[in-house]
Amino acid sequence: MKKYYCILISIILLLCGCEKKDTTPHQLPLQASSYAFELPQPDTALQHQRHRLIMEELEYYLQRHDVNDEGFDMVARYAEEGDSTLSVYMPQGELQVQALNPWPGTKREGKYIITDPKKRIIIGYFHNDTLVSGIRIDSLGTYAGQFDRHMQASGHGSYQQADGTYYEGHWQGDRRQGFGFCVSPSALKAGQWKANKFLGERMLYTTERIYGIDISRYQHEKGRRRYGINWRQLRIKHLGRRISEQRVNGEVDYPVSFVYIKSTEGISINNRYFNADYQSCHQQGIHVGAYHFFSTRQDPAAQANHFLKQTRFRKGDMPPMLDIEPSDALIAKMGGAEVLFKHIRTWLRIVEQKTGTRPILYVNQRFVNNYLNSAPDLKQNYHFWIARYGEYKPDIHLALWQLSADGIVRGIQGPVDLNVFNGYQGQWDEFLRKETIQ
Repeated sequence: MKKYYCILISIILLLCGCEKKDTTPHQLPLQASSYAFELPQPDTALQHQRHRLIMEELEYYLQRHDVNDEGFDMVARYAEEGDSTLSVYMPQGELQVQALNPWPGTKREGKYIITDPKKRIIIGYFHNDTLVSGIRIDSLGTYAGQFDRHMQASGHGSYQQADGTYYEGHWQGDRRQGFGFCVSPSALKAGQWKANKFLGERMLYTTERIYGIDISRYQHEKGRRRYGINWRQLRIKHLGRRISEQRVNGEVDYPVSFVYIKSTEGISINNRYFNADYQSCHQQGIHVGAYHFFSTRQDPAAQANHFLKQTRFRKGDMPPMLDIEPSDALIAKMGGAEVLFKHIRTWLRIVEQKTGTRPILYVNQRFVNNYLNSAPDLKQNYHFWIARYGEYKPDIHLALWQLSADGIVRGIQGPVDLNVFNGYQGQWDEFLRKETIQ
């Protein structure tokens, strides 16, 4: 059952507190029948569910960010006030209704209701015959913000869709461009946009962040040469070549707060340096965890048992991590994503039962894009560690972000994988309290 709503200019004028004006040849009344939109009957239960999910997304964002993060104030204001831009950009007072093409020689100045070339209704403020700001209504939602001379959204503005999805930020040529945030029942994306595409969050690197590294035998072996790690000197000195120095606040000289060490791979491969590195981390008071490199060719239960047999665990250790990096060809060869996730669940179940702790899943951005939606139970119930090198942090819920494979760490020879925890000290303390081995 659908209900029909007609957006009438007379109603808009009434809501705006406008007075009716006599029309002249260059001030033509708009035809209300041209702007009738058919909208679905509101579903109250669905609306409540969407609102709840959106609030959960906002809460998740605000828990893991602070005022140092780009756009935090904008997201926080929306969480507190909702869409306040509509009232900011709605022209108040007496309006004039005008056709798209005014009478030759006249210049619009002040507040008007017009239509643009795409027949969208605009209630806007004009200066020197140029639309400056206002609101624009189309069949999907409402834009409130600034415009350019072509009547396109440009500058700051927001767009509220009928399904509850909301974007606020910078626009250019009717497209989201620059910084902005979009919140919907499925996700909150706050960061940089380009031609309506979300690139990701650009993190500001400060001493308040929680940084860590992951290592294997490659930090000890370079060809025939062998190297030790000077654990007492451990400090992060460079974030990697893809990280812009403009995003670094002050000098890069960060402590290493956690270390993940590769323990095993498949059913027979061990890291000969694991025990010594694991012991050194405990001696230096560094939080440490172990990880297993997953093989698509070998039995998952055997892999889990191999990892448990060869790996040391203590109370307070970071949760075990499963490193999942198969190529598309390997996934196809083993029978597809469904088979892969079945094997992953087997490994997780065995390791979780033995350690009493939910493991972390390590994947790359390509895996997230191509496969992760096929396993909503894993996405819902497990923490993720995502490898995505460069400026932009992944835009899904995650515990850790591997931002670089070529960081420089004092005390270690050669490049090192660098990681950052998704949150600040309060969230880090909570993670250590709830997620580490008990």
